[in-house]
Amino acid sequence: MGTSMQKMVLFSDLDGTLLDPVTYSFEAAREGLEALRARRIPLVLATSKTRAEIEPIRFRLDHHDPFIVENGGGVFIPNGLFKVPTEGGQLRGPYQVIEVGTPYGRLRAALKDIATDLGCELRGFGDMPVKEIAERTGLTEAEAVLAKQREYDEPFVLAGSAPGLEELQRLAKARGLACTRGGRFYHLLGNADKGKACRLLLEAYRRQHGNGGADLLTAAVGDSLNDLPMLAVVDRPILVQRPDGSHDADVNLPNLVLAPGIGPAGWNRGVLDLLRAC
Repeated sequence: MGTSMQKMVLFSDLDGTLLDPVTYSFEAAREGLEALRARRIPLVLATSKTRAEIEPIRFRLDHHDPFIVENGGGVFIPNGLFKVPTEGGQLRGPYQVIEVGTPYGRLRAALKDIATDLGCELRGFGDMPVKEIAERTGLTEAEAVLAKQREYDEPFVLAGSAPGLEELQRLAKARGLACTRGGRFYHLLGNADKGKACRLLLEAYRRQHGNGGADLLTAAVGDSLNDLPMLAVVDRPILVQRPDGSHDADVNLPNLVLAPGIGPAGWNRGVLDLLRAC
């Protein structure tokens, strides 16, 4: 990673964190992005978005590091990035892909079963036409088409009387699955989360650096509960403010840094403060 003062890897959520929760712009984070690039610090994107969605974003960011899709369901590593091949990786185009998550078809079937048990409607992306996804997310319809191309995670909303997250998690667990909450949607997923995916990549980065990676500093930036597993596995977890100006109270870690600023503004402040401290 060049001659930076501190060897570091930074993981980051996208929606509501690096990307503005309304406009999806990263302009307010540009200074922090440039500082990472200048110090040759890898930026690993970890998102609930699909591979189809994240690739245009990577192009705009000029991003060449690994990325994690659909809340940890899949890990995509550019070919040749690591000297030692990552265990479990399968060649798929320009990537080595590690599939951690549960196939989408099983998630769709389980969502319907859980809705039946609850006696209420749970509307997943698989139930929504493109126009509805666009309206709910603020995406264009072209972007919403990419959001529907899911492989490992089903975002959904509640219709009618809403059960609590704990009840949803209980019913998901009974089916060998998990449920979490993001900025806009609940998510039904398999035995995967951002933390597990991050650990896989951290092992690869530590092998790459030698010395067991003992001098590798790890950091992550998120905004909501589905980022907690990612934030929990790094040395320096950072939480940005939500659109209402609050920090998600469900994200609670002893060493958590609460960055002032919503979305990319908070991301920028948190990252620059981190780099100054190192």
